[in-house]
Amino acid sequence: MSDGITTARVMGIETEFGVLHADLDDRARAGAGSSILLSHLVVGAYALLDPREGERGRRVRWDYGDETPLRDARGFELQRAAAHPTQLTDEVQDAHVPSVDADAPLQGPEVAPEGDDAEVLAWASQRSIGNAVLTNGARWYVDHAHPEYSSPEVLRAREAVVVDRAGEEIARAAMGLLARADGIPEVALHKNNTDGKGASYGTHENYLLDRDVPFERVVAALLPFFATRQVLVGAGRVGRGTRGQHPGFQISSRADFMEAEVGLETTLNRPIVNTRDEPHADRSRFRRLHVIIGDANLLEESTFLKLGMTSLVLAALETEHRTGAAILPDLPLADPVQAVRTISHDPSLAATVPLADGRELTALEIQRAHLDALRPVADLADTETAQVLTAWGELLDLLAEDPMLAADRIEWVAKLRLLEQYRRRHGLGWEDPRLLMVDLQFSDLRPGRGLFEKLRAAGAVGTLVGAEEVEHAMTAPPASTRAHLRGTLIRHHPRRVPSAGWDAITLAGETGGFRLRLADPRLGSADWCRDHDVDLAAEPSALHEALARAVAAE
Repeated sequence: MSDGITTARVMGIETEFGVLHADLDDRARAGAGSSILLSHLVVGAYALLDPREGERGRRVRWDYGDETPLRDARGFELQRAAAHPTQLTDEVQDAHVPSVDADAPLQGPEVAPEGDDAEVLAWASQRSIGNAVLTNGARWYVDHAHPEYSSPEVLRAREAVVVDRAGEEIARAAMGLLARADGIPEVALHKNNTDGKGASYGTHENYLLDRDVPFERVVAALLPFFATRQVLVGAGRVGRGTRGQHPGFQISSRADFMEAEVGLETTLNRPIVNTRDEPHADRSRFRRLHVIIGDANLLEESTFLKLGMTSLVLAALETEHRTGAAILPDLPLADPVQAVRTISHDPSLAATVPLADGRELTALEIQRAHLDALRPVADLADTETAQVLTAWGELLDLLAEDPMLAADRIEWVAKLRLLEQYRRRHGLGWEDPRLLMVDLQFSDLRPGRGLFEKLRAAGAVGTLVGAEEVEHAMTAPPASTRAHLRGTLIRHHPRRVPSAGWDAITLAGETGGFRLRLADPRLGSADWCRDHDVDLAAEPSALHEALARAVAAE
């Protein structure tokens, strides 16, 4: 067996969707209901009404019991009184989620009263029901003013592409349900990161990392990598500045919203490296790296590379710590925040950024240095690892020759090509507001409306996964992690699962129940259940005994 690094790692993506009242202009939208209300309708529509999720009107609540959003990886915990309200993600936003109390009687799942779709949705919105755990193991909820799909955990970048695409289809299904409900606002969801008016919402990546790797080393290694990887995986954006007040096109949708090198916040003073220390796993062994700098990607290869490249960098950090031998290039940036913006604002890719030692390098040169450092220590017999490294090199070569050569494989280039065609056809300058509408329409998830969807249908951009496996992943959890146990229990025992979280799931029986903890995300996988003789379709009493026995054996 090779000792080389691979992309294998527990990972996942959280996507906040842009939400608009469909088919209304800006003035009409202002009086048509808040984005919070629309987001609750979106979440309720799929969780309560889609027949693929099981019994109509029933949802599994989210378990907030183990969340610690104010704990900082630098060794302290922010006081709640000092925290911005948006940081308090462990406070129950759903008024009807009970607190976790081991001694309290277990409540069954909440069920909506009988009625038509509009009545069920009205009931859900009145009760601020904005949280559900889905049969595919994902969390589907309202994050402040946006519907969010937090994908189930996976072990590979390609798996992450599949479950991320499943989230897009779940969003489309929710819009369809709302469109068919009488008297309920029709909603348009966008997979993007800014409304063009100063607001930005996140697409956060999550990676489990060995806690023994010093966090200072993690920060030092990731700042130059994160600042420059946008040339390969950026989604593109019309306008520069947080409000798009300067005309032009840039590589990354999130670049102008990055304000600090390191920090705990996610909605203000946004950092390149986020320090939230909330592993959703055994904190003595694992750290969860919460990455907030990335763009929401529609192009599948961009998602694949984003997670695959980052996983390899993290694997190199773990190997460095274990062996004491340096692997990653030493390229500290003089001003990482400014570098993020400088690189994003130059689609020609000619701009250089200063290093702390006085050198000036382009983003392509910094990315090439990372690729050259990782290739010799990688397990090239591992198919996915080899695919990531090959694509990384091919795309750097194409970008160096002419970025437009990568228009079918890099999202920002695909968007720029489309915009340039539109500009030439109509004789437009970058200040023309019609280009903002093209940008917005690019990310529209409504069937037949999104420009990216049309590019994909026409074969103008590449794909990595099939429509059938994406549809399967909407309701079936990935087999590789504890998401398999979470989603399968919800599927087989919908009346016996009051709540679930990332590392906990509660099963209620006739006379009592139990809260199962899975501190290692690899426990609960399909292989783990088979190896430990755990039949997830068994009756709760027998299942309880089997699960308790299996967890104790670890």
